[in-house]
Amino acid sequence: MRGLHNLKPARGATKRRKRIGRGEGSGWGKTSGRGHKGAGARSGSKSRVAFEGGQNPVQIRLRKLRGPHMKKSMPFEKFRTHTQPVNLDDLEARFEKGAEVTPAGLSAVGLATRREVPVKILGRGEITKALTVHAHAFSATAREKIEAAGGSAQTLGE
Repeated sequence: MRGLHNLKPARGATKRRKRIGRGEGSGWGKTSGRGHKGAGARSGSKSRVAFEGGQNPVQIRLRKLRGPHMKKSMPFEKFRTHTQPVNLDDLEARFEKGAEVTPAGLSAVGLATRREVPVKILGRGEITKALTVHAHAFSATAREKIEAAGGSAQTLGE
């Protein structure tokens, strides 16, 4: 019968605490795991997060530029928008006339293979086939060329 009165942790879930300073035979006697001398051996010694032993820490060594918009500035591309570029000449080579081009279709033919990253169609190359292209973004040139060829450019997520 199992009840609150006989519950106990699973085997190996608990561990006895390390008792330091209990004689040489314990393996943690004498200096009690603090080594010989130095700041770490003194009472009240603490190590700060990211402390590098007096060496100039990484956050000081790295350059800091203003604003998150610059590639070299501190938030390190946290706010940068990422897209997968796909050019018109790639669409021309891989899709038949009248085909419907979607991000899933692009990844099936080896273009725009990263699922979470939005797709942007760029205007490099020429297109002669009328394609219905669904993408997250289009460059102005790409949109013009697709529509001039008789296709349509439809933006996803609107």
